[in-house]
Amino acid sequence: MSRQAHRSGSKPVAPARTESRWPHVRIALNNRWLAWRNLHFHSSLAGLQRLIARPWATAFTVLVLGFALALPLLFFLVYDNARTLSGNLREAREITVFLKPTLNARAANALASEVRARSDVAAVVVRTPEQGLAEFRQLSDFGAALDALQDNPLPSVLVITPRGNDMADNPPLVGTLKADTTRVDLVQYDAAWRHKLSDILHFSERLVIVIAALLALVTTLVIGNTVRMDIQTRSEEIAVMQLVGASNGFVRRPFLYIGAWYGVFGSLLSLLLIAIVELALAEPIRQLLDVYAHSFSLHGIGVMNVLATIGMGAVLGWLGAWVATARHLRAGRPQR
Repeated sequence: MSRQAHRSGSKPVAPARTESRWPHVRIALNNRWLAWRNLHFHSSLAGLQRLIARPWATAFTVLVLGFALALPLLFFLVYDNARTLSGNLREAREITVFLKPTLNARAANALASEVRARSDVAAVVVRTPEQGLAEFRQLSDFGAALDALQDNPLPSVLVITPRGNDMADNPPLVGTLKADTTRVDLVQYDAAWRHKLSDILHFSERLVIVIAALLALVTTLVIGNTVRMDIQTRSEEIAVMQLVGASNGFVRRPFLYIGAWYGVFGSLLSLLLIAIVELALAEPIRQLLDVYAHSFSLHGIGVMNVLATIGMGAVLGWLGAWVATARHLRAGRPQR
């Protein structure tokens, strides 16, 4: 027949292609995704409605969770502001050298050049007596008394920045400067208290982590116990769902969202409590810093920490509800 088609000049007809099955697979996947999304949406909405239906019980539980989550946030906020107030590492490594009052500017610059040539020195700044007097006049209220002085009593000062990150208690540079008694009057390098401050901050950080872990455990247990009581009141309903073939995931899902909602509401309340504390303490701290002429300003938790707090609260609530439902489901399914 193909030979006759070739003789007549007509093109052979191509065999019909079978319809691809990929569109059906794609449609099935889309339907499963929509069903999964709708199921979780309705479960979360049902959990929220159940919390709203019992406002007093929900309010008391959220109050407990809010205070439990506010404590580690408050400790973290205090620690973060204290770490910022302590200053950066570059300022903590500076060595201040007070020269003899009889040393003139040329001799001070000569000593600065000698120190600057050392391999363990990164930078040297010379502050003249005039600059020191102007800075003292700006930071103090003794302007009239300073005007009465005939001579400037302040000496020249060298501010030395060591090279590297070595914060030894007594580096060789400090020993060399202290030995130069003819030109150097005082060397100030308080590495001891800086190490103590670093140890205190490290201990505070570890303390915040421990307190946060303990209160996170408390939050999980409180939510788990609350969800367990809710499961007990709906035990007959759960038994009926299991008898008609509901899976453990289907039974567990609404309670997981109830726990997550508890965690979210507790986190929001804790953030509100922290905001109230910040407003209550902002003005007294500002007045205290103004007395010491400090430019430090308090900072809040921050947007990323706020989102992390809400997310962590939801995770803790989800985990507590999962533990409570797992214990109930472990008891077994009712026999048909």
